[in-house]
Amino acid sequence: MGDDLAELDINPLIASAAGVHAVDARFVLTAPVAAGPSSSAQPSPAGPASTSAASDVLEYYRPLFRPRTVAVLGASTRSVAIANTFIRRLKAYGYDGEIYPIHPNAPEVEGLPAYPGLAETPRPVDYAYVAIGAAQIPDVLGAAAGRCCFAQVISSGFGETEEGEAMQRTLVEQARAGGVRVLGPNCLGTYSPRGKLTFPADAPAEAGGIGIVSQSGGLSTDIIKRGQWRGLRFSGLVTIGNSADIAPHDLLAYYLHDPDTRAIGLYLEDIKNGRAFFDLLRNAPVAKPVVILKGGTTSLGRLAASSHTGALAGNERAWDAMAAQTPVAMVQTVDEFINALLALQHLTPRSQRPTHAVTLFGNGGGSSVLGADSFAREGLEVAPFGPAARAALEALGFPPGTSVVNPIDTPVRTLQEKDGWVAGEILDLVYEHARPDAVAMHLNLAAFVGRGAVDPIGNLLAVVEQTQRKWAGQAHFLLALRSDGSPELDDGKRVYRERARAVGVPVFDEIPDLAKALAVVSVLETRLAAWQAARGR
Repeated sequence: MGDDLAELDINPLIASAAGVHAVDARFVLTAPVAAGPSSSAQPSPAGPASTSAASDVLEYYRPLFRPRTVAVLGASTRSVAIANTFIRRLKAYGYDGEIYPIHPNAPEVEGLPAYPGLAETPRPVDYAYVAIGAAQIPDVLGAAAGRCCFAQVISSGFGETEEGEAMQRTLVEQARAGGVRVLGPNCLGTYSPRGKLTFPADAPAEAGGIGIVSQSGGLSTDIIKRGQWRGLRFSGLVTIGNSADIAPHDLLAYYLHDPDTRAIGLYLEDIKNGRAFFDLLRNAPVAKPVVILKGGTTSLGRLAASSHTGALAGNERAWDAMAAQTPVAMVQTVDEFINALLALQHLTPRSQRPTHAVTLFGNGGGSSVLGADSFAREGLEVAPFGPAARAALEALGFPPGTSVVNPIDTPVRTLQEKDGWVAGEILDLVYEHARPDAVAMHLNLAAFVGRGAVDPIGNLLAVVEQTQRKWAGQAHFLLALRSDGSPELDDGKRVYRERARAVGVPVFDEIPDLAKALAVVSVLETRLAAWQAARGR
């Protein structure tokens, strides 16, 4: 490029035996250069800049997360239409704004007045649900006349196929001309408990602190429903499909500024603007933990991603390099993703004291041994207590079969002493003398069945509540409740899980799940420390 090149920034640069690879690069030119034709060119983003004030970012995306008016394109006089299902779900979920079915000639759909187009609704539209033929959509959005903020396009047939790429570009161009930002196409939409907006049925109405961006609608439904039963609650979840207009970094910026979001999860198959994404994470206005589940990290996965959302998925090492320089943790499965976010829903990463030393406490010798192995595999340590902690615990005079060296292995009969309140004495001594970074308690619920009228698990949870108050901030506390799968135990487990969640304790099904989630917290603590040091904080 000769004299036209003023600056070249390559970051990250990966060196290996196979050679040196520039994963991302930024060119700064000395003078404007005319742009030639490009099959991947898109209109410039119309949203707030990355340097915008928090209030500007939050207000810009308010219609997406808290819409006052929703238009439904594809609404039909036949109740089986997918758009009609969306209307019924909105009503059932308690949406209290105005719903405008869009139909060329029907006066009424689903008991609501219908309108022929976006330009004819009584009030401007905050959020449009678009479920009509792909070929019609560009012209329909182009005719919005500035009366629609966001259009979620569920229809497919765009950039996920080679034939649809040109139509996808036209879609975005026409939408911009009509003053509309596009979510998708090829996406299921937005789940926002705060705005009473949903696409899955029976989604939890309670809002929480987890914000999600996903390039898969079906996977998002899994995350919502499976997360619901584990205690996960969301500030919002947005599916973006092909990301033709609104990109992952746009919504990442929203969640970083959103005071109700404490942790962010991203399921991604590709990033079209890697530099904007990386710069936003590296220069984030606030330190919020981010968990990324990346699809398409293998050759076959990349092939599947390209047919799913038209993704051009990147190299796994590039993503790892990006994560290492930012407050980000990478996970590999949906379960790991949900469990990591469950931990972050309750635990605040401590950059000044990354988690390493763990006390493992519960019933079942074999489970304790396997649990120690699980933590070791994740880079965490269940190390024997020092003399002071051991002496203090041994002074409690537990019966034979109880081990207090770490793991603390206590038979059920020990945990039932004082109707379960003995656990409080154990935990007080652990916090006072061992001072671990985290305490992981595990209980085999089946072992407590039929052992008297007292509910020792309930009392143990009361002990946990007291411990959380008495030793607030000293150590992360996590709980694994193991069940044999019987309906009786699973019903009880749900009750115990909700009780623990109410006092800020994440509950997992198995010790390995807990260990992996805590390891994510530890990684984030280390990376947050490096991120803060680099910024002089």
